[in-house]
Amino acid sequence: MAGTPGNAILVIGGGISGITAAVEASEAGCDVVLVEKEASLGGRVARSHQYFPKLCPPQCGLEINLRRFRTNPRIRCLTLSEVESIAGTPGDFHVTIRKHPRRVNERCTVCGACVDVCPVERPDDFNLGMTSTRAIYLPWEAAFPARFVIDAGVCAGSECGKCVAACPFDAIDLGMQPETIEVDVQAVVVATGWEPFDAARIDGLGYGTHRDVITNVMMERLAARNGPTGGRLARLSDGSPLRSVVFVQCAGSRDDNYLRHCSGVCCMASLKQARYVREQYPDAEIHIFYIDLRTPGRLEDFLQASQADAKLHLVKGKVARIDRDAEGRLLVQAEDVAAGTRVSQAADLVVLATGIVASDVSGIRLDGGGLRTDEHGFLTREQPLGGLFVAGCSTRPTEVATCVRDATSAVMNALQFCTE
Repeated sequence: MAGTPGNAILVIGGGISGITAAVEASEAGCDVVLVEKEASLGGRVARSHQYFPKLCPPQCGLEINLRRFRTNPRIRCLTLSEVESIAGTPGDFHVTIRKHPRRVNERCTVCGACVDVCPVERPDDFNLGMTSTRAIYLPWEAAFPARFVIDAGVCAGSECGKCVAACPFDAIDLGMQPETIEVDVQAVVVATGWEPFDAARIDGLGYGTHRDVITNVMMERLAARNGPTGGRLARLSDGSPLRSVVFVQCAGSRDDNYLRHCSGVCCMASLKQARYVREQYPDAEIHIFYIDLRTPGRLEDFLQASQADAKLHLVKGKVARIDRDAEGRLLVQAEDVAAGTRVSQAADLVVLATGIVASDVSGIRLDGGGLRTDEHGFLTREQPLGGLFVAGCSTRPTEVATCVRDATSAVMNALQFCTE
């Protein structure tokens, strides 16, 4: 696509914001280069169990968008790729992209013969390390592109070569090398998304010490039918049923020691996940300890419906620490502001509502510097280069619907730099 005149847009990021931007730009008549650092598209949305407030599976929306994506010849998708530099002026950008080797080519049919013979296991990124895959793996069952990838960090390469011998389509190339790709575009949309805050950094809450203390993103995978437990919620330590579940809001957020900002969607996420628990355990006691409950706009209806659950207890108070009792159950030490007391709540499972952190964009070089971020690390709307627009959770924590609108708006702004 280098040298394409007049109507090309670069989209950085293959989550819901990036996919939306690519589809909208291409259907408006632009050529699109989408760059995604992971091996497949979908980002955090693909890892979710359900959207709120309708509680429908995200694969529905993703599949509709990816179908539009797959059938549009204007979109060029570069996975396992990262933008290294953007040079030039609005309407005339030159972009350098580093593409890492997949070591599996386009002849792959996802037959699985290679997986059957691979002797090496690795933590499964898609399931946040709660399961494992072989060194050659499909990122998830509906991955786009639908092609296996080899984790070079654990693969023995030609010293093993069992996958090469097993593949009936000559689809595995262990000698595949990194590539440098250069493209010319007229505008850029940055939709690099977010990462969950590292709960292991939070003192006293037991993540990494107690196996039954998990994060909200782990809870999404556990509830999902394509997750580590096939959707069954239980204690991770012994697989026993849940009698009591505690959600800890603002785990590391609104805290000068960790994240100063509010991640906006965590209250709704925990209310949603409380319903996951209730569907499987009608009699379980559920406690949500919070600083403030924030469910703006139409989401107030979801909160009011949740409050009708007599066994869902919303407690205003900050959790201080998490221990274990003599029976091995978790003990959540917290305050109850309304009652003016301290409480010690037993739980089979504790879910930490960890915050949203902007993905690192420091590796993207612009003429004269890098992308501009605010005090919390999110991209600012005003960037050093005109013709460069930002969208989605790269700019602030927000939910899927807002990301989609945001991406569409960014494309509308980018189109002014594209001419037929």
